[in-house]
Amino acid sequence: MSPILVLSTIICYFILLYVISYIAGRKADNEGFFVGNRKSHWYVVAFAMIGSSISGVTFVSVPGMVAVNNFAYLQMVFGFLAGQVIIAFLLIPLFYKMNLVSIYEYLENRFGVSTYKTGAWFFFISKMLGAAVRLFLVCVVLQLLVFEPLHLPFFLNVIFTVSLVWFYTFRGGVKALIWTDSLKTICLVGSVLFCIYYIASDLHLSFGGMMQAIAEHDYSKTFFFDDVNDKRYFFKQFLAGVFTMIAMTGLDQDMMQRNLSCKNFRDSQKNMITSGICQVLIILLFLMLGVLLYIFATKSGIEIPKKSDELFPLIATHGYFPKAVGVLFIVGLISAAYSAAGSALTALTTSFTVDILGSTRKKTEEETTKVRKKVHVAMSVVMGLVIIVINLLNNTSVIDAVYILASYTYGPILGMFAFGMFVKKQVRDKYVPLVAVLSPVLCFILQKNSQAWFNGYSFSYELLIFNALFTFIGLVLLIKKQK
Repeated sequence: MSPILVLSTIICYFILLYVISYIAGRKADNEGFFVGNRKSHWYVVAFAMIGSSISGVTFVSVPGMVAVNNFAYLQMVFGFLAGQVIIAFLLIPLFYKMNLVSIYEYLENRFGVSTYKTGAWFFFISKMLGAAVRLFLVCVVLQLLVFEPLHLPFFLNVIFTVSLVWFYTFRGGVKALIWTDSLKTICLVGSVLFCIYYIASDLHLSFGGMMQAIAEHDYSKTFFFDDVNDKRYFFKQFLAGVFTMIAMTGLDQDMMQRNLSCKNFRDSQKNMITSGICQVLIILLFLMLGVLLYIFATKSGIEIPKKSDELFPLIATHGYFPKAVGVLFIVGLISAAYSAAGSALTALTTSFTVDILGSTRKKTEEETTKVRKKVHVAMSVVMGLVIIVINLLNNTSVIDAVYILASYTYGPILGMFAFGMFVKKQVRDKYVPLVAVLSPVLCFILQKNSQAWFNGYSFSYELLIFNALFTFIGLVLLIKKQK
């Protein structure tokens, strides 16, 4: 694809995105930025959540990973759905009852300031790394399609990408994100469906023939019950999906601030269940697309890239199909990635302003607005720097990197919330940060030695559960003795 065509597509998309953001957020105050004034309709949020749960990582990595993992990822997605049911009926009523702006305020009410700050900092690290990994993938694709042909360095790519994200989120926050995420959902689902249609047409497959070809292909195997040491083993994937969803959505300010923008907790529950069911269907579409891509590559004699993340971009943008497919790929990618980065940037700004700086308690509305805007700029700069570092270190599939990072950084958050909700004892608050740091260290030691210690067993994404368990046990050891 021509670099000019790619840039034109991005610019047109961002003009539309900024117009929607401006209209939705033009009267947004701090409450509008943080929780959308709690006036959002549940079905609008549910539609937006379909897009917000799909990142650029999913858009590029999931189709490519079927060669190694087949449809095993769907086992984890079923776990996601179960996790969303737990969030809907356990966490959402609690957060609404406490009228929280940041969900980490719960930790202060339950334990104390040290635990509260620990939760906020772990979220900050988790979300910053996760968002940077996701946005890094977009930068890689843009470098390949735009900046390399124009002989421009990677750091200019990063500045361009992060600036665009900052530009459309600085005004409206959550109030604008719900509507921009709705646009993302339309673009994302539309682009995947059209790509599937074009590829199936080129392969001369009817709808029935396409479904049969996918179902009969070796890559479409979904359930794995044979080998407990296989990271695709069903219970590993399913349980990891449950706890990953609870940690990365239910205990994540980025995702929960949309749910907290609904009018009441029952509307928020409807949104959570509906978006969870839709997510399963969307991921299934991505996996089907992956099988079709490999069938097409084999038939056309295309050399399969060493990095599976590069397969979809290669086929979509290198002239194997009409330019419309390349444009659809770019629209789908930027709508997925930029929106995910925008929501992460908003959540980081919210958490840092509310939780770490405590501005909403100490300052007036006007003073808080000034602080929030400065934090927003600072978060953008940090995100850009992290992307540059990731580019220097990258050596794995990006979707694996996201979940590996989540296993280490979300585990302590999950453990603290679980203890707070199921154990009614108070703990020695000042020692909680030590427990939260030691738990990931223990998990790292466990992962490095698991095959030697446990007869060849290798930990995968279920490491998150053990991380949370270590945190939980640590908090049990910190329980205050009653006088």
